[in-house]
Amino acid sequence: MGKIRMQRAYSAPDGGYRILIDRLWPRGIAKEDAELDEWAKEVAPSAELRAWFNHREHRFEEFREQYIAELEDGPATEEAERLLELVKDKDDVVLVYATKDEEHNNAVVLLEFLDENL
Repeated sequence: MGKIRMQRAYSAPDGGYRILIDRLWPRGIAKEDAELDEWAKEVAPSAELRAWFNHREHRFEEFREQYIAELEDGPATEEAERLLELVKDKDDVVLVYATKDEEHNNAVVLLEFLDENL
């Protein structure tokens, strides 16, 4: 089992098995420039949860709780389970996300969820 880390889609790729974990493709990035190994959009928060959160920092704790519920028993569960198995087989997994806020986003929650369930 390797390490899991996060990286913004707008940063220069620095190796690892790169998985875009957003439901929407990052604006302004060509698919060939992203250097992704896969796009796991089904593990992203539901469209409803994403719209409700809308990157409002004061809603992050409630967002975290609702997103974890989606990962444990909701629309993202099957993909989360697949990613858990994938992480066990890879040395270096990079969760790629687009938002500017590096502390309050779905990648932070997903990384925490994967670490706790490995």
